[in-house]
Amino acid sequence: MVATIQAYGVKDEAVLRVMSTVPRHAFVLEEYLDQAYADHPLPIGYGQTISQPFIVAWMTELLDLKPGAKVLEIGTGSGYQAAILAELGYVDVYSIEIVPELAQSAAARLQELGYTQIQVKQGDGYFGWQEFAPFDAIIVTAAPDHLPSPLVAQLVPGGCIVIPIGPPGGYQTLWKFVNEQDGMRAYNLGSVRFVPFTGGGVDQGDDVP
Repeated sequence: MVATIQAYGVKDEAVLRVMSTVPRHAFVLEEYLDQAYADHPLPIGYGQTISQPFIVAWMTELLDLKPGAKVLEIGTGSGYQAAILAELGYVDVYSIEIVPELAQSAAARLQELGYTQIQVKQGDGYFGWQEFAPFDAIIVTAAPDHLPSPLVAQLVPGGCIVIPIGPPGGYQTLWKFVNEQDGMRAYNLGSVRFVPFTGGGVDQGDDVP
């Protein structure tokens, strides 16, 4: 799996290390255990998926995390991406999942695996997690049709958001937004495919890239 990730262009040694450390099989359903280390997404129930390992590694690399960073993840799912972030060993991880059953099972799984530094909350990730804001980086693992303004408001100066944006049921665009002095700068990283964002937030004031 890690060799495939490297072949696709992920170079960060810390990211590659944690991709080889976190047991992906612990985050997939029993019927998909034989595919746990294949480089493609897998269903985890409730219409959600665990992302393709390359995408997890790539998005983690794009966050460009530094020691002491505080990271917000939108879309806990089975907890795999949160575990990857926590395994770096030098960041604090906060994760929000809108599906109650997934939030509960992910929190229990992460605790069982020893990732006690991850805080999981059941709720609508569109609005972020104001209690622990601001964040150095925000990663979104489902695709809304625009950049949620509450997430922008909870980002530190110089921080970034890595997020897929686009219509449900097809391909979206992966964006990296950086909170620069003159405003949010957007970097188009190409086509991806994610499950749709299911948050209830509506903000007509957001710009759609």
